[in-house]
Amino acid sequence: MTFTLAHLSDPHLPLPPKPRFADLASKRMLGYLNWTRNRHSIHRREILDALVGDLQAQQPDHIAVTGDLVNIALPAEFAPAREWLESVGPPDRVSLVPGNHDTYITATATHFGESFTDYVSGDDGAPGYPYLRRRDHVALIGVSSAVPSAPFMATGRLGEAQRSRLEAMLQGLASERAFRVLLIHHPLRSRSRFKRLTDASALIALLQRHPVDLVLHGHDHVHATIRIDTPTGTIPVIGVPSASAFNDHHRPSAAYNLFAISETNDGWRCEHRSRGFAGTETVQELRDPVLL
Repeated sequence: MTFTLAHLSDPHLPLPPKPRFADLASKRMLGYLNWTRNRHSIHRREILDALVGDLQAQQPDHIAVTGDLVNIALPAEFAPAREWLESVGPPDRVSLVPGNHDTYITATATHFGESFTDYVSGDDGAPGYPYLRRRDHVALIGVSSAVPSAPFMATGRLGEAQRSRLEAMLQGLASERAFRVLLIHHPLRSRSRFKRLTDASALIALLQRHPVDLVLHGHDHVHATIRIDTPTGTIPVIGVPSASAFNDHHRPSAAYNLFAISETNDGWRCEHRSRGFAGTETVQELRDPVLL
C-alpha cells in the first residue's frame, strides 16, 4: 500500500489592509515596509490558490505544512490564516508546524498555537512539541523551530527541552514498523547566519543517534535536498519553495512536493516528485520522479 504525503510551506498570506500604527511597533514596522514595498508583489493569493487546487487534485493521503502562514503575526492575520488552512484540509489530514513569521514578536508568540491547536496536536491530544501523529504506516513528528528574533534576523531554535523530548520520542519509535517523517520550518543547514537554525548541530547529532526516514522544511523558499549521514544510512532533508511566490527574481516560483511511501521486502521505498510554476501561470510537473 502506498501512502502519498504532500508538502507545502511558507504561504505568507496577504496582510490585512491598513493595520494600526500602534500594531507596527518594533520589528513589525520593518516587516510591514518589506511587505508593502516588495513581498506583496511576489506572494500572490491567486498563485497560492492555484497551487493548492492542483495539490488537492492529486488526492494525497496527508498534507504537511511547515510554517509561515502569516507575515508579521498581527492578531488580525490569524483568523484568515485559519480559514485558509481549513480550505486546505481538516486537522486529521493536515499536519502543521510554525515558522518564524508565525511567532514574529514575543507579544503574539502564543497566537499561532491558540489558533491552530487541532492542527499542531499529536494523536494523544496533548499540546506542545514535538507531537506525534500516526497515519497508516507513516509517523509524522512535528517540532517547532519558531522563536521571536531580533530585527533583521530570522533564526530558529528547538532548545534543549524540546530536543530531549524528541530524542525520547524517536527512541520509542525505533522498534515500530513506521516511516518516520520530521516536520520543521528551518533547514538543518543554512548558508546565512541570520536565518539559520542555531542549534542545528545538536539536532543533527540527535538524528544521527536516532534516525528518521525523511525531514521536510521550508524557510529558504527554494528547492533543496541534502543528506545527513548516520551509522545506518542517510536521511534525505527536503526543502520546498514558498507556496505563493511568483516572479521572484531571486528564488523559484511556487511549488509543492509529493512523496509516495511504501514498504517493500527490502525496507521502505519513497518516491519524490515536485509540481509547481515554471515561468507560466499553470501548475505542472517540474521534474521526473526520483527515489530518495
